[in-house]
Amino acid sequence: MDKPLTPNIPLDLESEETDPISVHSAIETPLRPDAFALSDAEKIERITFYFREIMHTLGLDLTDDSLQGTPHRVAKMYVNEVFRGLNPENKPHAKLFENRYAYNQMLVERDITIYSYCEHHFVPIIGKAHVAYMPEKNVVGLSKLNRIVQYFAKRPQVQERLTMQIADELKQVLHTQNVAVYIEADHLCVMSRGVNDVGSSTITTEFSGLFQEDKYRQEFLQYIRK
Repeated sequence: MDKPLTPNIPLDLESEETDPISVHSAIETPLRPDAFALSDAEKIERITFYFREIMHTLGLDLTDDSLQGTPHRVAKMYVNEVFRGLNPENKPHAKLFENRYAYNQMLVERDITIYSYCEHHFVPIIGKAHVAYMPEKNVVGLSKLNRIVQYFAKRPQVQERLTMQIADELKQVLHTQNVAVYIEADHLCVMSRGVNDVGSSTITTEFSGLFQEDKYRQEFLQYIRK
């Protein structure tokens, strides 16, 4: 039997034993205070090492030409792509424009694609987000709504928190409480393991300001169901 790989990269686990509920609010992604002490390159190096260890432990032949580059590919994917939303440097800058035309009706951006990862099993969450707001003095470029959604999706998530984070960011960016967020998604932690239910989906919502009134909520829901 092969000997396990000997880690030569120190990994401090003691700081991870703190109860995350005591140091993070419910809406924040639980991150350690030193989450950004390492550069992206250093994180890729560490993840490559430890993912190689996982593959080795599973019995995979890492000399195979199909597998030998997998640890590094996974590490780059984690840091530069699927979890890039963990790094606040990647947060989109949402430039506002004066609402010169005094548009005061509902603005809805439908069917924003969501690719996230369940933080319990690190498997994909795939779905759609629909967001809306009632403009006041300012409006925002439409693509920034998509980018805000994708920024918070690109991290280990639970759908409830994702919904709240998007709504909270929209309220801060747009300087209005009149915001609605609706997410429907498939969770591969339900579909590909455990109960193996491929027919169910999960819906979460966040309504604030005028959207707490039935009139505006129903108008929004009508738009996204067409």
